[in-house]
Amino acid sequence: MSEHLLSVQDLHTSFFTERGEVKAVNGVSFNLDPGEILGIVGESGSGKSVTAYSIMRILADTGKVVGGKILFKGQDLSAWSEQQMQSFRGKNCSIIFQDPMTSLNPVFTIGNQMKEAVVLHTAKKGKEAEERVVELLELVGINEPRKRIKQYPYELSGGMRQRVMIAMALACEPDILIADEPTTALDVTIQAQILELIQGLQKKLGMAVILVTHDLGVIADMCDNIVVMYGGRICERGTAREIFYNPKHEYTKGLLRSIPNVNNMKKKLVPISGSPINMLNMPEGCAFCARCDAAMKICLKEIPEELQINHDHYASCWMNVKTLMEEGGDGI
Repeated sequence: MSEHLLSVQDLHTSFFTERGEVKAVNGVSFNLDPGEILGIVGESGSGKSVTAYSIMRILADTGKVVGGKILFKGQDLSAWSEQQMQSFRGKNCSIIFQDPMTSLNPVFTIGNQMKEAVVLHTAKKGKEAEERVVELLELVGINEPRKRIKQYPYELSGGMRQRVMIAMALACEPDILIADEPTTALDVTIQAQILELIQGLQKKLGMAVILVTHDLGVIADMCDNIVVMYGGRICERGTAREIFYNPKHEYTKGLLRSIPNVNNMKKKLVPISGSPINMLNMPEGCAFCARCDAAMKICLKEIPEELQINHDHYASCWMNVKTLMEEGGDGI
């Protein structure tokens, strides 16, 4: 197989606090190929955003990548200097943050902020840079772009601010676009528009996309592959079809049960019981065992190894081992 565009191998990221070490990402591995849309799914605190920030090396001061490798086109990013990473951010990999209002500076115009990104990462200056800004705003579907570049963030709606953030991320036509909860704080109609925009731009520009979200429902028709995270670890990964129609981890099944079914709106949603895990007090075994209705004794004591379900599907759950043993080892 040809070299992956991005390869995350056994990534470990921790935050060192007064109360102890928080192992936010604990042994995460996945690959991203050119033109692929990869979804990273999990509830708050699962480690999905920290994984994205680790790739770009934009962690908080207390955070540090303590193990593993992040390879971009075969080169280990951990060996790169900060100057090299500054070039990597924007030119090779860009990110759309969760809240566009807090990501945009309220005291500068839209045009000023976007022009800064263009000048910093490209050879365009002055009028040429301004024309590139207008071109980018048109690309993301913002009407009257020459008027918008003179406006401040507060003068735009949430959906338009998010489009500005997407335009800024596309300034250098990066190889990888990371969208970290790009529809947070937007109403349902605008959410659909933003996701459709990202999907359309991906097809038009041919870039790879990492879509970070807590909602499996919003990415049902978007992603080629999905990684499901819980407690800083990957509990299941595979093609979108496998994850949705053949889930093999109890946490993934719980997420799917909490999605409304348009074909049966009278069916009650089944929430996942319990509370999210305390990352300062991780259990010996499976991180999800305290909230799992199917938990066994071994789940409390031992972390399940990743088991290959089929060519496109992997899961880390003792239930799969149990099923395999009951079927005499012939398959799952």
